[in-house]
Formats: sequence, structure tokens, C-alpha cells
Amino acid sequence: MHTVEKIGGTSMSRFEELMDTILVGKRTAPEELYNRIFVVSAYGGITNYLLEHKKTGEPGVYARFANAESEEAWVEELNNVQARMGEINAELFGDAEFERNAADSFVIERLNDVRDCMKSLQHLCTYGHFQLDEHLMKVREMLASIGEAHSAYNSVLALRKAGINARFVDLTGWHMDQPLPFEEMIQSQFEGVEIDKEMVIATGYTHCEEGLMKTFDRGYSEMTFSMIATVTGAGEAIIHKEYHLSSADPMLVGTDNVVTIGATNYDVADQLSNLGMEAIHPKAAKGLRRNGVKLRVKNAFEPEHEGTTISQDYHSEAPRVEIIAGRKDVFGIEIFDQEMLGDAKYDIEISKLLAQLKLYVINKDADANSITYYVGGSRKMVNRAANLMENMYPEGQIRLHNLAIVSAIGSHMKVKGILARTVSALAEADINVMALHQSIRQVEMQCVVSEEDYEKAIIALHAALIERGIDDIGSAA
Repeated sequence: MHTVEKIGGTSMSRFEELMDTILVGKRTAPEELYNRIFVVSAYGGITNYLLEHKKTGEPGVYARFANAESEEAWVEELNNVQARMGEINAELFGDAEFERNAADSFVIERLNDVRDCMKSLQHLCTYGHFQLDEHLMKVREMLASIGEAHSAYNSVLALRKAGINARFVDLTGWHMDQPLPFEEMIQSQFEGVEIDKEMVIATGYTHCEEGLMKTFDRGYSEMTFSMIATVTGAGEAIIHKEYHLSSADPMLVGTDNVVTIGATNYDVADQLSNLGMEAIHPKAAKGLRRNGVKLRVKNAFEPEHEGTTISQDYHSEAPRVEIIAGRKDVFGIEIFDQEMLGDAKYDIEISKLLAQLKLYVINKDADANSITYYVGGSRKMVNRAANLMENMYPEGQIRLHNLAIVSAIGSHMKVKGILARTVSALAEADINVMALHQSIRQVEMQCVVSEEDYEKAIIALHAALIERGIDDIGSAA
């Protein structure tokens, strides 16, 4: 049985180390080298240059093109991308003239195609019958695909140079006449691939009829990873990250205090995803669950460590908190209106507005005459949402809050008194809990605190709920 393994962009930027760990290392026998399909992301930072910066929103090629700036602005940015890709090729291949020339030629050819296509589209849309907005998603997908194609092609060059029978599976649909349905695209591109004799390197982006970016935006590589695993009948799916899936961020609570999570379930993974700390996208996990493919999360640079297995049925024998996680870039959008009582349209209309502005709702709470939405997104979009809400409800009062969410998460946390200990631990650390959320299923407790209290809250809850454990809180419910 073969494995399908995903490598993220930050890890790809440390490619020489990957060659010494998960790609080749000490493997010599064919059964060790092959029977593995690798799905790779673009090198770290490249997709930011091609689209826009994921965190800061700084415009890349796509954003400059979409915002109708001058042609010179986006062409210059595309030239900068080409220069950066050339630098990566030089770092990777150095004096290996054949590989470096091949890598540079590949980049130049793809970017020339893109440059010509975008110039033609921009010219076409000067005519009134053609609107640029109608084509932007296609442009976005085309640009994004270049990053994955670049890293995958380079990987194959490097592996072949090392004597490995590597194969490039290009799922970007470059020069395809017609897009195929997602599953059919994967099947067609893997026809004739001899998994037991070739190390397969596939692009994280897949061009398909459905258009992955419409739904998943920059999370498309995990959908590709999941579909390849299910279509090819993999025995195991592995995600390689730069760190272990641990009980908290070791940079905050200390490396001596964190615990590597040996096993957990998809429910816990979903809660992490909701906080923006994806082990795997929930919809990507769905395909693996449905087909019975086991998922493992490993540290790419500690290949001997077994990592964390994620399964549908795992349930910790003893009740415990497994992970303290959170995010600090949270905005609380609070609307108060006396007319709200008993009127569901407020929540429906505001939720629709936030979705249109692409603000991600992490959670929300409500009382008789107010609703607060805890969202992730840019300050610009949050301000816009607040202004639009004021126009929608002129009698209402809108307030914005800079917040952080800190969560205790576990597959089995049904213990009397755990909520009390959580609040007490924060109080002892002189942290004010501004809101508290716990569902009946009790897989997560979310504490909303001021943004400046984020680090202190993580440390306090990890000490109280993981380092001390919860055995002494009470008997299992």
C-alpha cells in the first residue's frame, strides 16, 4: 500500500533538508523510495507574491491586476516574481547547469504565457461587452498554479539528479482544451503512473471544472492531497509540517512543557481549523474519513518520530484537555438594538453580509437585544462591515473590539468542574474573560479575552489544564 504525503510551502523552502529526511535520506531500496506520492505547495512566500499577502493583504500580481491599477504595476510585480523564482532556482541547483537552465526555462515559459494572457484579457475588457470581474477567478487560479508547478518541477529535477526515478504529475491543466471534473482530472493524470517504480511529485493545485479556489481559496492543496489519496487507494495520508502537533505553541509555553499529541480525532482537527490552525481542512478530511484512509501529521524534519494519527473513532480513555490553541487577530463586531428581540432576520442578514465581505465567523453569541460576531479578516473589511451594519440598522449601536480567542480542546473533556478551573486559571493570571463559549458536546471551551492578554492566557490554561492535568477536577460525566 502506498502513501500520499503533503509538504507545505515553508518546508519546501528547506528543500535540501527534505532530501535528507523524508524524500531520500538513508533510503536505498526501491520499496523504501517508491510507493509514495508527494503533493507539494509553492515555496514559502511565492503565493503571496502571485496573489496577495495572506496576513497583511499587501497586493501581489493578482491584487494589482484586479484593482485595475496600470498595466505597469502588475507587470512589474510579475517580473519581481520571476526574479524571485530565479533566485530560488539558483539556491537549489547552484552550479548544476542542466537543472538550473531547465528550471529557469520552465518558469520563463509559464510566466510568459501568463503575461500574454493577462495583457490580452485586459485589452479585451476595454470593450463594453466584456467585464473584467467575470474573469478574475480564472486569473487567480492561473496565477496560483504557477507556484505549485514551479516547486513540483524543481523537485523532480533535483530527485533525478540524485538518481531517483521521479515523475512530475502536473495537475494545473496548462494548455488543456477543457477542464475536467475534479475526480476525473486526478484519475486521468495518474493513468500509467507506476507508483511502485516512480516517486511521484504532484502539484498542490488542480485545475478542474468545479474551480477549487471558488470554495477553498488558498486551501486547495489539501483538497488535491485528499482526492489523490482516495482516488489512488492510499493506505495512509501524511501531512508534513515544520512542527509537531503539540499541546500548545512551544514558543509560548516552553519546549519542556509541551506534549506531542500522539493521537486525536477529526473533531479536534475541525476545532483547530476553525481557529485558523489547520491540521487539515475539514472538507479534505471528509474524503479521507469516508474512504477509511488514516491521516498522520508529522514533523518534516524529524522523520523518525511517529507524529500524530487522526482518526474518526479516537476517544481518549481518560478525560483530558489535549490542546490549548487560539488566535489573537480577532475582531468582535457587536450590534445592540432594542428591536432585535424575537427577530431572527438580524442574524440572517448580518451573517450574509459578513460572508459577502469574506470575513470568517469564528463564533458568535447573543442575548435578548444584541449579537456579537467574532470574526477573522482585515481591519479594512471589518470597518466596512460596521459601516454597512450602521446603514442597515440606523437605530442600532455598533461597537468594535480587538480580541483574542483561547481554546481548550480535547476528544473527551466531560468532567465536572473543568469550566470552573478554566475561568479560575485566567482570573489567577489577572485576565478578564470577556465571553465564554462551551457547547453541549464539550470538545472545546472558547475564552474571549483582550488581544493583549493572548499569550498570558495560553500559558495560564496550559499550566492549569495540561501540565497539572484534570484528574483531580472530578469524575467523568
